[in-house]
Amino acid sequence: MKRNIIAITLSLFFACCVSAQNNDSIMMRKIADEVLLHGKCYSWLDYLSNKIGGRLSGSPQAAAAVEYTYQVMEGLGADSVFKQECMVPHWVRGAKETAKILTSQSGDYPVNICALGRSIATPVGGITANVIEVDSLSELKVLGRAKIEGKIVFFNGPFDETIINTFEAYGKAVVQRGRGPSLAAKYGAIGTVVRSMTNSLDDYPHTGAMAYNDTFPKVPCCAISTIGAELLAKELKAEPNVKFHFEMSCQTLPDEKSYNVVAEIRGTEHPDEYITIGGHLDSWDLAQGSQDDGAGAMQTLEVLRIFKALGIRPKRTICFVMFMNEENGTRGGEKYADLAALHHENQIAAIESDAGGYSPRGFGLVGPIAKKDKIKSWKNLFLPYGIYDFSGGEGGADIEPLQPLGTFMLGLVPDSQRYFDIHHTAADTFDKVNKRELELGAAGVAMMTYLLSEYGLN
Repeated sequence: MKRNIIAITLSLFFACCVSAQNNDSIMMRKIADEVLLHGKCYSWLDYLSNKIGGRLSGSPQAAAAVEYTYQVMEGLGADSVFKQECMVPHWVRGAKETAKILTSQSGDYPVNICALGRSIATPVGGITANVIEVDSLSELKVLGRAKIEGKIVFFNGPFDETIINTFEAYGKAVVQRGRGPSLAAKYGAIGTVVRSMTNSLDDYPHTGAMAYNDTFPKVPCCAISTIGAELLAKELKAEPNVKFHFEMSCQTLPDEKSYNVVAEIRGTEHPDEYITIGGHLDSWDLAQGSQDDGAGAMQTLEVLRIFKALGIRPKRTICFVMFMNEENGTRGGEKYADLAALHHENQIAAIESDAGGYSPRGFGLVGPIAKKDKIKSWKNLFLPYGIYDFSGGEGGADIEPLQPLGTFMLGLVPDSQRYFDIHHTAADTFDKVNKRELELGAAGVAMMTYLLSEYGLN
């Protein structure tokens, strides 16, 4: 009799599990159908890109994007929509930057550059000096002040082409951009030029943030296109005394008031457990910021629309966030986390989409192994939609400040092979976004949000 009872109990348990999986599978299909047949994220991104444009924090365009997304969220019928005030950096690029390679043997060559975010300007008339080329930060110490002082340091470390995940290649190379200027200044450099952060050979310079170390002098720093970098390296081999000239008029103005924009759908069973999803509303100023990160921001709005369109009442509270100032400060993410801590919010999970609107491939997972395993147990539900990779360990810059609160972090992982062709360049425009790929990414985030809201992570 006892064995029979155990057998019946196990049979009922497995039947319930199968039933739950079937129900989840049906909901996944409904989510995919809804976005593929009625999605709005592509048209919203069209407006954000072509009517508002590049949205560097502190700019009028960033302010317009705040108002636009606030109105969209209100129109979608969230339980609440509000703005979170935060002060953000206001760096402006100024006139278009100019540069040229100066040789004594073959003349002068104009090259394409752009100022790095937060850089100071060159003196009026620009800087002209001899160039010293390095492939890594460690070379600076080896060369020392004797060989660097009074020169322009050219950081020419390329992407490692053997790394399949281009974000990993980016992570290894980008330290030249972020820390290079101050380390070069430590040894007496008067300016820096960095090879653009891409594995593409083209003539688009890639901007991006750098950070000064106040211990050392501040020097002007720019990025050079990969074609320009190859030319400069070639000329240096032929003529070691090659000079480089560049001129920039960028400046940092006083901080500006801006906002995160937040919408909420309150949970029906566990309203005090929060799930945050978001993308960043700001972008660089060279183009429209359509892939970085207009795509992720509009996918977030799409998830809100999907939940309302399908009448999904989540068991846990979902916060949909347009983060401000990811590109040159992460002030929005920090403010959001500060307020979550102040209000003692139990932020159980956060999802960020900030890797472009390409075909979704998986999710990066950051947190305890037991919670990773729970999410991986849902993998079969995602396979019909081309989402299969749960091996990564990346969340996102805007949600990272939530980690000290015990928040489990997830980052949408799209196909990465094309992203750094346009990242932080004048080529990041709306025409580079594929409607179906964008919508499939939104569907993936909506599916993960649904499962987290249904089952939590305990």
